[in-house]
Amino acid sequence: MRRLNYKHLYYFWRVASSGNLTLAAKQLHVSQSALSMQIKQLESMLTVTLFNRENRGLILTPEGKRVLDYAEEIFSAGERLETLVRSGFDADKVHVNIGVHSNLSRNFVERFVSPLLTNEKVTFTLHSNSMELLLEGLSSHDLDLALTNLLPQNTASKHRWNSQLVSRQQLAIIGPSATAIDGSGFPAGFADYEWILPKQGTEIRNSFDTLCANYLFKPIIRAEADDMAMLRLLARDTNALSVLPPVVVQDEIANGQLRVIQPLAHAYEHFYALTLQHKKLHKTIRALLQPAGTDAIGST
Repeated sequence: MRRLNYKHLYYFWRVASSGNLTLAAKQLHVSQSALSMQIKQLESMLTVTLFNRENRGLILTPEGKRVLDYAEEIFSAGERLETLVRSGFDADKVHVNIGVHSNLSRNFVERFVSPLLTNEKVTFTLHSNSMELLLEGLSSHDLDLALTNLLPQNTASKHRWNSQLVSRQQLAIIGPSATAIDGSGFPAGFADYEWILPKQGTEIRNSFDTLCANYLFKPIIRAEADDMAMLRLLARDTNALSVLPPVVVQDEIANGQLRVIQPLAHAYEHFYALTLQHKKLHKTIRALLQPAGTDAIGST
């Protein structure tokens, strides 16, 4: 019996994980033709077809999915071995690489990783990046999970990512503590104020635009931004109103610079953890991915 070529299997694993021959070739620093040839040799050795070529894409066959399960087990064990060696053979020590969508609230991220800060056996690295690079990091196994407030567009069609809702934050109208609005009911009292808002197309902005449309209210928009850190600064340093999850400005609320003027009923920002399908997760990571909860308005 011919022995399995683990280099061929490794290349298959990387292509199947990324779902894209071009991306896998780039990550592996080999040509597409060389990578394709390696996979064909693996198919010949196993006497099965691993991929179907459809619309210039690669779709795993049923046999390919079963081979992928074994490949994932083999190479995940190899990753665990590397981690064990680096830890000085302390099986309880682990390093976690967490990707963070670049516009995500830093206060939320800090809350999410807080259990790791109290565990002396765990170290971690946060990698802030665009969605495209986060998905690339997951597919290349450089990231263990990625945090985002957006779901990748191809989640439903390709099923390459596991997405889990890890938290949701109720939205609220935020303003300076001295704002002379009692918050008894939108839009009463809001007409003369300027607004600092997330850009159009975001989940937060869509919720606010729907609210405004329901009341035929046209806000005076002073500025827009797609970065939570910048929205936090603008909300803090202007007299304008904003729409945010209070967790974004929890410090400013605590020290009296800002206050929650009015919660928005049934309006939330959702936070997701993305992981690569077929990748076995360390127990430390699984513990982070608990069922989603809703943070109370103004909570810290």
